[in-house]
Amino acid sequence: MSVFRLSPVLKSWLRETILITKKDLAIERATGEIVTTSGFFAILLTVLSSLAFTGRDLRAESSVAAGVVWLSVTFASVLGLSRTWHREREEGALLGLIVAPVARSAIFAGKAIGVFAFIAAIEALVIPTSALLLGFNLGQYGAALALVALFANVGVAATGTLFGAMTVRTRARDLVLASVLLPLLAPTLGSAVVATMDHFDGVPLGDLLDYFELMAVFDVVFTAAGLGLFGSLIEG
Repeated sequence: MSVFRLSPVLKSWLRETILITKKDLAIERATGEIVTTSGFFAILLTVLSSLAFTGRDLRAESSVAAGVVWLSVTFASVLGLSRTWHREREEGALLGLIVAPVARSAIFAGKAIGVFAFIAAIEALVIPTSALLLGFNLGQYGAALALVALFANVGVAATGTLFGAMTVRTRARDLVLASVLLPLLAPTLGSAVVATMDHFDGVPLGDLLDYFELMAVFDVVFTAAGLGLFGSLIEG
């Protein structure tokens, strides 16, 4: 007999969450529009940034690599978030979600997981490109970058999904989403940039726990806010 059993309510919630995530991932597999357009934009921004720093010594290029990586990921993520919610406006898809017998918190969790996957795919393109063009050792720093990305992506996905729902019905939703989202992401993205930069300068991961703790607090706060407030925002 299993010691740990999920309650029927939690099992139902998890099924609904997975269903929403599968929906978004299936659409992306069929169209490729978010990862393709956002990934291309991120790589273009990375290439332009590398050209701006051409001629500097390798150490200088490595020191700006943290900013280049996270700047590219941030703007590409906002672009992808906007497109994710634009889909829900098409042909009454948003109304279908609202009237479906699905927990509102499961909709939030499912869409946030999908956004997390999109951001991770963008980073899988940006980080190797940055390593190639800006001269840092991906084999040496790749694991640390993946850990920083894990903490940062949760906050970006939760915040973006929550405020994407808030702005989805506005006319200038792309502008409003970017204007609201970017200042809110400053704590977690700032921590990601500084943690990456310090690690590139030789600081071990064990000495960067303060940055991970800040990102973790940000993740918990906005994930909890999304689970609790998403229903009111999407139906308002």
